[in-house]
Amino acid sequence: MNFEFTEEQIMIQQTAKEFAESEIAPTSVERDKNGEFPTEIVKKMADLGFMGMMVSPEYDGAGMDTVSYVLAMIEISKVDASVGVIMSVNNSLVCSGLEKYGSDFIKEKYLKPLARGEKLGAFALSEPEAGSDATQQKTTAEKDGRFWVLNGIKNWITNGISADYHIVITQTDAEKRHKGITAFVVEKGTPGFAHGVKEDKLGIRSSDTCSLTFENCRVPEENIIWEVGKGFNFAMNTLNGGRYGIASQACGIADASFSAALKYSKERKAFGTEISNHQAIQFKLSDMATKTEAAKLLTYQAAALKDAGKDYVKEASMAKLFASKVAVENALDAIQIHGGYGYVREYLVERYLRDSKITEIYEGTTEIQKMIIARQLLKD
Repeated sequence: MNFEFTEEQIMIQQTAKEFAESEIAPTSVERDKNGEFPTEIVKKMADLGFMGMMVSPEYDGAGMDTVSYVLAMIEISKVDASVGVIMSVNNSLVCSGLEKYGSDFIKEKYLKPLARGEKLGAFALSEPEAGSDATQQKTTAEKDGRFWVLNGIKNWITNGISADYHIVITQTDAEKRHKGITAFVVEKGTPGFAHGVKEDKLGIRSSDTCSLTFENCRVPEENIIWEVGKGFNFAMNTLNGGRYGIASQACGIADASFSAALKYSKERKAFGTEISNHQAIQFKLSDMATKTEAAKLLTYQAAALKDAGKDYVKEASMAKLFASKVAVENALDAIQIHGGYGYVREYLVERYLRDSKITEIYEGTTEIQKMIIARQLLKD
C-alpha cells in the first residue's frame, strides 16, 4: 500500500488549510453564535474549485480525485464544520449524483453551474416519517402531461434555504414501494415550492437546515434524474459517497479537538507544572491522537478505493461509523482537559462537541452504518 500523497494532493491540502485559517476562522465564532450562513466564504471556495472538486472538467468541475477532496474537507472542517457540511453536500450528494446519473440536459443546465460554484445544491430525502427508513416516502409526484406535480414535506435539509437547486426524492408509485420512488431536480422559486424557517440547532449552526414544502409544485419531466422508479437506488448509491464526506468532516472535528487539547495542556499549569506532564492528561492525548489517525486512515482508504474504481460501500460506512464516534469522544476529552474553560464559548472546544454529534446522525445514523457493514460482511 502507498501511504504517500501526491504533490498535487499535498498542494490541495495546504491550499485548503491556508484558506480555512485566513478566510474561515476569523468569522467562525460569530457565525456560529448568530447562525449566519457563510455566503461570501462559499463564493471564495468556488473560486478555488472546492464546490465541484470531483466533477469532470467536461462539466466545469475541478477534476480532482476523491483523496484530494477528503484532504480538503478535513482541513475546512477542522476550522469550521458548518462550512465543511455545505461543501460536502454540494460535492458528495449533489454534483456526484448528477454527474453519474443525470441526463445530458441535467448536466448542462444544473451540474455545470453547481460545479463552478455559481449555484448551490441541496439533497432532499428525509421526511417527518422517513428518516433512516428511506423507503417510506410520503412526498408524491403525479404525472400531468409533460409535468410531474409534487406534494409533500421534506425535513432536515442542509443548504435548504440557500440552495438554488434541490434534488428531491418522491413516491411516484406507492404500490411498487422502493421501486416506485423517483428523483427530480427542483429549482428554487418554482411555484408551489417553499422552505420553512431555519432550524435552531445544537451545532453546525452556520449552515442552514430547514423543511421544504411542495404544494402542487409542477416540475418538467426532463428534470427526472436517471429514470422513473430509480429514485431509491439513486439516493442510496449517492449516499455511499456522502459518507466519506461526513467521515472527513468528523475527522476534521476530531483533529481540531485534539489540537486544542494538546495546545492547552502545554499552557495550563496545575500542581506546579504544565498539565501535559501529568500522566492522566498524557494518556488522554495519546488516545485522541491514535483515534484521529485511525479515523483518517479509514477515510483515506474509502476514498482511494473509489478512485481505483473498486467497491467502497463497506469502507465508507466503516469510516463514517468510526470517525463520527471519534469526533464526539475527542470533543468530550478536549473539554475535560480544558476543565471549566472547556464549558464556555470563549474556548472553541464546546463548539466542537456541539458540531460533532450530528456526524453520528445525518447521512445514515451510527446504527444504519452498522447494518450496512454487517450486510457487506455477510455478502462476502
